[in-house]
Formats: sequence, C-alpha cells, structure tokens
Amino acid sequence: NKTLWILAVANIFVYVVRYGVLDWAPTYLTAAKAYGHNNSRWLFLVYEYAGIPGMMLSGWASDRYFHGRRGPASVLCMLVVTLGVLVYWLNPPGRPLVDTLALITIGFFVYGPVMLVGLAAVDSVPKKAAGTAAGLTGFFGYVGGATIAELGIGKVVQYYGWDGGFNLLLISCVLSTILLVFTWNAHDRRKM
Repeated sequence: NKTLWILAVANIFVYVVRYGVLDWAPTYLTAAKAYGHNNSRWLFLVYEYAGIPGMMLSGWASDRYFHGRRGPASVLCMLVVTLGVLVYWLNPPGRPLVDTLALITIGFFVYGPVMLVGLAAVDSVPKKAAGTAAGLTGFFGYVGGATIAELGIGKVVQYYGWDGGFNLLLISCVLSTILLVFTWNAHDRRKM
C-alpha cells in the first residue's frame, strides 16, 4: 500500500518536529534566550496542552471540510507549524510573548498531523489490517522521528549550534509537508 508507506515515512519527520521542539524547548529557551528554568518549563507545558484542542480541531476539520480526507488537514497544519518554527527560531531574546505564541502555535498544529497520520493509515487499509497500519506508522514515528529528535538534534546543535538544530527542524517540516501532499486525495478505503 503506497499511501501507507508514504504516511509512515512522513510520520518520521512529523515526529522529528514534535519531539524536537518538545525535548529541546527548555534547553533552547534557557541557553539561547536567557529564560529561567521555571519559565522554560511552563512554556514546555503550554506547548503540550495546546496540542489537545489542535488534535480535536484537525480531526473535525478533516471530516467536515475535507470529507474524511486526512491529507489536506495535515498539510495545512504542517504549513502553519513551519511558520511557527521559523518565528520561534528567529524571534530575538527578550520577547517572551512571541516565543509563547510560537510554541502554542507549533503545539496546537503539530499534534493534528500526529493524530491524523495514524488515522489516515487506518483509513488506507482494509478493516482487518487497521491495527497493523496504525502500528507501522507509530513505529516509524517513534523509532525514527523521536530518535532523530533526541539524538540527532543534540548532535547537530553540538556541532552547528542552534541554527543547525532549527535547520533540521525546518527540513523535517518541509519533508513531512511534501510527503503528506501525496496523500491529499486518499480516502477511507473501508467505506468504498
């Protein structure tokens, strides 16, 4: 199933962004933007909680406006995430409101594709393979994406600074968006 494999690979890059921002936000904010440890932890929490309504809204939008197609909602979310990552990176120190809004934006919109990729995977296969499809995309996301985010960003930042780390995040945003475009017209096969 070509759509399933595209979703699995796209999920790697979605997870790089999800965990890259999540894992490195406190370190980045304290090291590069002179936040105190408590403030950086609060922003970490805000990022996570913003994802809850973001997931619900993206699921609703994919049903309501895209008639069950998960690709369009995922692509739109990743475009906004890319913008949020750019703002978060390029915002100079001393502007905490902009950092906060950027993290809320990233959290709100990245968790939509996190959820929609798994849902699209289940939609793309017969009912008897639904668990396998969800497991495959989850495996790619966690093993590939979370590992790159945790170890890869750390190594990149060590050798190339935060600019290198953000370039890795932006490349992941672009690659996930491009791959998700290929799922734009994928429908729920179980209803056909």
